[in-house]
Amino acid sequence: MDYQQLTFAYRRSADQDAAAPKRHPVIVVGAGPVGLSLAIDLAQRGQRVVLLDNDDRLSTGSRAICFAKRTLEIFDRLGVGERMVDKGVSWNLGRVFFHEQQVYEFDLLPEHGHERPAFINLQQYYVEGYLAERAAELPLIELRWKNKVAGVEQFADHARLTVETPEGHYAIEADYLIACDGSRSAVRQLIGQESHGRTFKDRFLIADVRMAAARPAPGRSQAAESPLGGQRRGEAASVGADSLPAERWFWFDPPFHPGQSVLLHRQPDGVWRIDFQLGWDANPDEEKKPEHIIPRVKALLAASANPALREAEFTLEWASVYTFSCLRMDAFRHGRVLFAGDSAHGVSPFGARGANSGVQDAENLAWKLAAVLQSGAPDALLDSYATEREFAADENILNSTRATDFITPKSEISRVFRDAVLQLAREHGFARTLVNSGRLSVPATLRDSALNTPDRDVFAGRMVPGAPAVDAPLRGPDGHPGWLLRQLGDGFTLLLGDGPDTARIATELRAAAVGLAPLKLLTIGAAGSDAPFIDSEGCIAQRYDLQPGTAVLLRPDQHVCARWRRPDGDALRAALRRALASA
Repeated sequence: MDYQQLTFAYRRSADQDAAAPKRHPVIVVGAGPVGLSLAIDLAQRGQRVVLLDNDDRLSTGSRAICFAKRTLEIFDRLGVGERMVDKGVSWNLGRVFFHEQQVYEFDLLPEHGHERPAFINLQQYYVEGYLAERAAELPLIELRWKNKVAGVEQFADHARLTVETPEGHYAIEADYLIACDGSRSAVRQLIGQESHGRTFKDRFLIADVRMAAARPAPGRSQAAESPLGGQRRGEAASVGADSLPAERWFWFDPPFHPGQSVLLHRQPDGVWRIDFQLGWDANPDEEKKPEHIIPRVKALLAASANPALREAEFTLEWASVYTFSCLRMDAFRHGRVLFAGDSAHGVSPFGARGANSGVQDAENLAWKLAAVLQSGAPDALLDSYATEREFAADENILNSTRATDFITPKSEISRVFRDAVLQLAREHGFARTLVNSGRLSVPATLRDSALNTPDRDVFAGRMVPGAPAVDAPLRGPDGHPGWLLRQLGDGFTLLLGDGPDTARIATELRAAAVGLAPLKLLTIGAAGSDAPFIDSEGCIAQRYDLQPGTAVLLRPDQHVCARWRRPDGDALRAALRRALASA
């Protein structure tokens, strides 16, 4: 399917003929990756959702293309992860260049035992298309295209929207309104809110280039080389542009684009994404013209030591010039209106933090909103969404700002420092920690969340209360190999290390959860034990410090919220109440 040409039909809804505005539990505005993810998550939890979008098409051009491991794990739970990974270009390795030489390379997933790669590259229109098709499979989602929000009024127990359609306006009400309508959020403007932060005085050109490289002459061997020279040991020769390694290449001050930076990613369908730094004085309208883009791309290819790239033929698919900001709303919740994704916060594109953090917003909000609407959880649980994701946004903005300052130094002293760091990084590991070509997206560890139960025992490792769950291989009751995250439930999950008294402890803990929240209990043992789930490679014990008798409690969004060496029913009940903001 050509997702760039796909259009969705406008259909008249029953609300447009109602005598009075109809009340819905949840209305989500914006059918981008964040709004679609939120709607699917809610529907899978049994919650009916109305999803409004002012357009009838998917996004144009590649836009967000780097989707991180944590986001892929969320997509797995939403039923689209496999499709995303099958279509996307998976990668773990990045390379940094200064002038024409490679400074160093880095591996974002150096350890084994993970189902998903560190990242995939996949054009945003595929992500939106796959999510839209998944949403269409769920009867609890009503997706209304060409429905533009033109007014918002807030009341104590609901919000009222005025919606504009090709057939006129109508009114509709929601217990909760979720704005996922992007950086120019109409909902944010309609309730009189703004985002605050810093705008960077620089411009970048995005060029999507479809490229097919020439193959070497028959019988001619070719050493595998880096994009600008320097043989890579132990790799087969590249014979076509699409067969070149799936890696992130970032150049500082390359000879083909002096004084600026360039970023290159391979995408599906033979399309390559190239970001050229232009400088603040560049004319956006002129730089988007093919007669200016094509020479830049030719210069990049001509500088390559790889004949497959030097001789490549290409066509320009899409281009855009952007200026970016790092900013956020002061608060992500305003009464019955909550904000997620770019409507709530914005970052520079370096580090792939925009779409990934937005999908993680949706995951954080979905279980909490469902718990409030369906299970009588207190309204304060929604306040924790705002607090936790405001913290995550601040972390992303900090990292994004630092990356942008390093990539685009605004003074001569800053440039001298940056170039010295790059020179030193070729030989010295300490300097590599200072190089910042975009610290790539990782999920936030919510250490200070009010939903966490502080440790009362000593643990090793990174899985502190607030940390997102890490995947690991395991073998299930059927004896087949699988993955830990695939076994987690939609509610709370308790990991219990198999030991001599495990059966009694499990019975006590299951009973303690009754009446509070659905609880899935996974008893996990070492290889050779009789436990229902086997830690086949020891990764779970190592990553979670899951010793015999140890219990680790995971929230519905797969964040650790409590852990004990000797769990008991009272401790579990207290932790569940706290995680539901009922303590």
